[in-house]
Amino acid sequence: MRAKSGIEIKTPEQIQAMRRAGLVVARTLRVLREAVKPGISTADLDELATREIRDAGATPSFLNYHGYPAVICTSPNEVIVHGIPRPDAILNEGDIVSIDCGAIVDGWHGDAAITVGVGEISPERVRLLEVCETALWQGLAQVRAGQRLTDISHSVEASVRAAGPYGIIEEYVGHGIGSAMHMDPPVPNYGRPGRGPKLREGMALAVEPMIVLGQPDTAVLEDDWTVVSVDGSAAAHFEHTAAITPDGPWVTTAEDGGEAGFAAIGQTGLSQAAAAQTAAARAAAGVG
Repeated sequence: MRAKSGIEIKTPEQIQAMRRAGLVVARTLRVLREAVKPGISTADLDELATREIRDAGATPSFLNYHGYPAVICTSPNEVIVHGIPRPDAILNEGDIVSIDCGAIVDGWHGDAAITVGVGEISPERVRLLEVCETALWQGLAQVRAGQRLTDISHSVEASVRAAGPYGIIEEYVGHGIGSAMHMDPPVPNYGRPGRGPKLREGMALAVEPMIVLGQPDTAVLEDDWTVVSVDGSAAAHFEHTAAITPDGPWVTTAEDGGEAGFAAIGQTGLSQAAAAQTAAARAAAGVG
């Protein structure tokens, strides 16, 4: 069903299906994180992702989406988002690479992204990744019934602004998700709080801040997909899918439901809610 705002409202059973898709994404990203080492190509990572998603009985969300030619997006260094995996794109010591992954189970989607250091990276880049991931969790903490959509946006922006002079990418935003990968509403990573539709139980949103070390101006390369920072500054991108439950946000693309992420930003109540949702899902699935 859809709310008056046009936003898709899921049943608890449909959210459980999203959780199954989310776990495929979570496990795939864990495998890819462990595989990122100097000398590996982004095409190698795409092959690994293909195997993980297919072996789980899921369908890749990205492959052939509006003609996209790969299973994951791999975006190294100054590439912000939508980088296409290539055999000649070899990762080197000191690089960073963002990996965006989506999967479909029984018609329901999961979508998440991480940014990973290749070998030892500079303190400046370590901090870039920390700031972006923290902003993600601050935004996810607002994905709960009774909040307004831009409460998410404001929390992401405030978290980044408090950390330093990072550039926040404005052209590319989060989104609703469920029976399709990209749905209403768009979820900006900046803006004033208290605006937009009121969030309610059964909604699901993908929150995905993207920030750069320099200016936030972007350009799209000739392949019509790859988005880069105009000034060549390094970029970070983190994303999770979260569903709104009676207990709060349930991060369907985090293996623990978001427990550790919320705890890391001091959101103990949300951490406990995530643990409760994950435990209930495991019990329903007969998993000890």
